[in-house]
Amino acid sequence: MADRYCGTGRRKKSVARVALVPGTGVIKVNDREVSEYFGLESLLIQIKQPLVLTNNESKFDVQVKVAGGGLSGQAGAIRHGISRALLEVDNELRGDLKKEGFLTRDPRMKERKKCGLKKARKAPQFSKR
Repeated sequence: MADRYCGTGRRKKSVARVALVPGTGVIKVNDREVSEYFGLESLLIQIKQPLVLTNNESKFDVQVKVAGGGLSGQAGAIRHGISRALLEVDNELRGDLKKEGFLTRDPRMKERKKCGLKKARKAPQFSKR
């Protein structure tokens, strides 16, 4: 199928599998409307950024399967996946997407807990006696 462009996006613990299909601009996340899945307007804006930047808002329907992490991480993963899928549509978009940082995989992850500490860095209260 040449009219289906796929991209995988990741952020923190979230993984998003994104498919772009020629259409009218409908975005579905896990078979639900994007506004129903993400309540916050800021997350909706973040998801649509690559489409707005490349003037492809109303040219493609976006179908997403996302798992893991929280809503913010999932939104970042979807943005990354949409950007990668847009590269399959037209490789000329690479410069614009790269300049905005949409193609860069955000490497920041939760730091693991260390033994003897309460969390990754939080130590128990110190008492001399």
